[in-house]
Parts: sequence; structure tokens; C-alpha cells
Amino acid sequence: MSRLTTQAAAALLRQQDNILILTHRRPDGDTIGCAAGLCLALRQMGKRAFLLKNPEVTAVNAIYVEPLWAGADFAPEFVVSVDIAAKSLFFEGAAAYFDRIGLAIDHHPSFEGFGVHQCVNPERAACGEIVFEICRELGKINRETALPLYAAVATDTGCFVYTNTTANTHRVAAELMETGIDYISVNKRHFRTKTKRRIALEAELLGKAEFFHEDRGVFLCLPLEMMERTGANENDLEDIASLAGIIEGVDCGAVLRELKPGEWKLSLRTGANGRVNATKACETLGGGGHAMAAGATVHGSLEQVKKAVLEAVGQAAR
Repeated sequence: MSRLTTQAAAALLRQQDNILILTHRRPDGDTIGCAAGLCLALRQMGKRAFLLKNPEVTAVNAIYVEPLWAGADFAPEFVVSVDIAAKSLFFEGAAAYFDRIGLAIDHHPSFEGFGVHQCVNPERAACGEIVFEICRELGKINRETALPLYAAVATDTGCFVYTNTTANTHRVAAELMETGIDYISVNKRHFRTKTKRRIALEAELLGKAEFFHEDRGVFLCLPLEMMERTGANENDLEDIASLAGIIEGVDCGAVLRELKPGEWKLSLRTGANGRVNATKACETLGGGGHAMAAGATVHGSLEQVKKAVLEAVGQAAR
């Protein structure tokens, strides 16, 4: 295994063809935007490149990838993963390619170190920033390629308001905007539009908030029956974890979503004050991520899961 700079990663990709790009389970805008942007940049060079179809992609993000899915007869010669930090984040179809990854591109401190070659930079707010640098090395970034890359950077920084946002993030966004993309529509789609179902879901979540650590922490719990009652679906859950961060005085928000009976997805968001390290807390539970944004899958009843999360958060708090 070798660690590559973005320049070296681009040089490696120039030598490849018939490239398959993998995204992670429950794909967000960063993994989808990275995959689409890289695929389009490679095609601009004359390469054959496709994305492995991810059955969990939401309607909000499908717009970037629908024309790029690999056909059943595509035989990849080189495999790239984007924004995937751990083996557990490979969806069922992608897991078959885990041992064939030639290049892993990621920005998570908890990256597990797989792939023949790795291009990893935890200092980047979004994996989209790394892929942008690779694409720029591959050639001039056109408007088509810039659009999903902008979506990747914008969504992973909450439209540039999360504390992971850096000056580099803004520089990348500016260069992408200068290609003439319709960034206004991207921001409207991801940050300024909510379905009635989403509004109903937020009302229930906030109305049933459970506070801990003297009101500095909060649980927002989304059981399956709440999804059924509100009629919400995957398309209504985009960035639901950020909801805890709007509550005054809270620097540790734990959003628990029931995936199936006895299985809960934890999304942990913590404050810039560093009181709780989200990565350390989630690693205790078998997950990972960033210092202020991490996740894990926890099994048990809701009360058991909350108890486990509280213990993990306590160990990661200072």
C-alpha cells in the first residue's frame, strides 16, 4: 500500500482504463458528487469510466449519477473508492470489489487503510476537495464536471456553515463557480427545500428531544413508527443529523435512526469547543468519522442504545 499526493493519484489514473468508482452505503452528497465528478473528468480524457449502481441513492442526489451507472456487462480493470472510510460502509454490491480497490480517496481521520494506493487528507473538509485537486491535475474542469464537485463540497460543509469549512473549501467552491455552474439551483435543492413530510418529521424530533449533560447534549430519536406516521422516506432524511446543531447551548447532538428493529444508526455531531470528540465516541461503538461529525451502527432497544451512546460520549468527553 502507498500514500499518494493528488498529483500522483492523477498520474496513476492516467495509466488506467475501464474504471469503476464506488460510493458508500446510504450515500450523501459528498460521495455521490465525488464519484460523478471524477467519472466525468475521466470520460473527458477519453477513458471508459462508470459508477457501480448504488441502490440507496436518494432522488435528491440521483440527478448527478443516473447517466453514469455501469451496465451489468461492464468488466472493470481498475477500481476506485471515494469518501469511504471503512469496510463496513461498503454496500452489498460494492463489498465484492473491496479487495480489488486500486485507489482509495478519502478525508476521514478514521480511514482504515485499504486499497493498493491511497489518497487521503483528513485536513480537507470534504472528499470533494481532494477529488477536485485530482480532476484539476487530469485537465481543465468543465462545467459538467464542476457541478457534482460543487455539490460534494457544499453538502459536506452544510453550505459552508459547518466548522469543518476552511479557506481552501471556499477557494475550491469559487473555482467551481467560475466555470458557470448553476450553483443557485444546487443550494436550493439541498438546503432551501423541504417536503411537508420533512417538516412534520422535524417537528416530532424536536418536540421529543431528550437532553443530557446538563442540557449540553441532546438525543433526537427517529424510530420506524415515526417514519411510518409522518410518511417520510429516504428522500426526506438528507442531512437530518444537522438538526441537533440548531439548538442553543447544545454541543453534542446524537441523532438515532432505527434502520430495522433493534438496529440504530447513530449520527453524532459535536461542537468546535472540543468538549466531545465525535470520532472517539463512535470508534468505541464500532464506527468512525471526524472529530465533530461521526457515526456508528448500534444494536439493541432504544433505551439500551441510548445508554451505550451516553457511555461512549462520556469516555470521549473532557
